[in-house]
Amino acid sequence: MTKFDNAPDGLLPDGDAETPDTPGSERETRLLPVTPELVGQRADRVLAELVPEFSRSYLQQRIDDGAVRIGLPHALQPLRKPAQRLKPGELLEVDLEPTAQSQAYRPEAMDLVTVYADEHLRVINKPAGLVVHPAPGNWQGTLLNGLLALDAQAVNLPRAGIVHRLDKDTSGLMVVARTRQTMEALVNAIAAREVRREYKALAHRPWSGPAERVVNAAVGRDPRNRLRMAVVDLVRQPGKPAHTTFALQRNFDEACLVQAKLGTGRTHQIRVHMAHLGHPLVGDAVYGGQARWGLNRQALHAWRLAFTHPVTGEALAWESELPADIQAALQALGLASA
Repeated sequence: MTKFDNAPDGLLPDGDAETPDTPGSERETRLLPVTPELVGQRADRVLAELVPEFSRSYLQQRIDDGAVRIGLPHALQPLRKPAQRLKPGELLEVDLEPTAQSQAYRPEAMDLVTVYADEHLRVINKPAGLVVHPAPGNWQGTLLNGLLALDAQAVNLPRAGIVHRLDKDTSGLMVVARTRQTMEALVNAIAAREVRREYKALAHRPWSGPAERVVNAAVGRDPRNRLRMAVVDLVRQPGKPAHTTFALQRNFDEACLVQAKLGTGRTHQIRVHMAHLGHPLVGDAVYGGQARWGLNRQALHAWRLAFTHPVTGEALAWESELPADIQAALQALGLASA
C-alpha cells in the first residue's frame, strides 16, 4: 500500500470503514477491519487513514482516553501503544463523538462545473471564493461538501477524492479522483511532478527584462508573520526548494499578465515568487497586492491541466478561459493603455 504521509496537501487514504449516512452526526462506535494491505502498519496511522473526517489530535485523544480498542474479534483490548503494529485478522474499534470537523463531512448541493468525467476521475473548474476543504472558519460550503452531493462514490474516498488544492480565491482547473485506485495513482503522479499545472496571473507593474524568467527560490513560513509564506534562506530558515517558470503574456502601463508553470507545488508558491520579483498579484493583499480594476481577490487562474490518465494511459489536457472578473480587468487595462 502506498504511504501517503508525504502526499500533497496532507491527503491520506481511507479504508473499508463502516461509515454512517451522516458522518459525525451522533455518537457511534466504528469497527475497522485490518485488511491485508494494512498489516504491519502502525495502529495510530491506520486509524487516521480509516477515519479521515476526524483530526489526528482528536483520534490521539481517543486513544489516550481508552476509547480505541484492538485485537481479534471478541477479544478486543484498549490500544495502549499507538505505534503497535497491526496483525492479520485484527480489528480496530473506536468510540467517536461529533466534532466540528466531522460534522463538516456532509453533502451540500452546489453548482460545480465539470469539464470532464469518467468512471475513474473528474475535472472541475473551481470558481474563485470556493474553499476546497473544510477547516476552522469554513466547516461548510466547501468543494468537498459539493463533491459529496455530486458523486455518490465520493463518500467512500478520503477527502471526497480531492488530491490537490487551489487557494480559496484562486480559480481554475482541478482533478478529483472517483476511485481509490485512481486517487492513489494521482497522488503519486503529483508527487512525481507528472501532473502539469499552468496558471495565468495579473500582477502589478509592467514586466521588464527577459520575457521568460525562471525562479528558483525556497519557500517557507515568513519568520515575521507566521500566517504567510516567504522566500527563505534554507541555511538559516526552514522551508522547501521551489521552482517556477514565468512567461510574459501581455504588458500594460501599470500591470502585466504572466503565465506560470509550476516545477514544485509549495503553498502560495506563485504568489510568493511573483511578490519576490516585485510583481505582487493584483488583489493579493497578503503579499502586497492591491484591489484594482474591479479585482478584489488575487488575480490567479489555473488555466491548463494535463496528465496521463492513470488507468487508460491516455494523454489528457484541458484549458479554461480566464474568468469574467480577470477579463474585465484586462479590458480596463487595455483601454487605459490605448
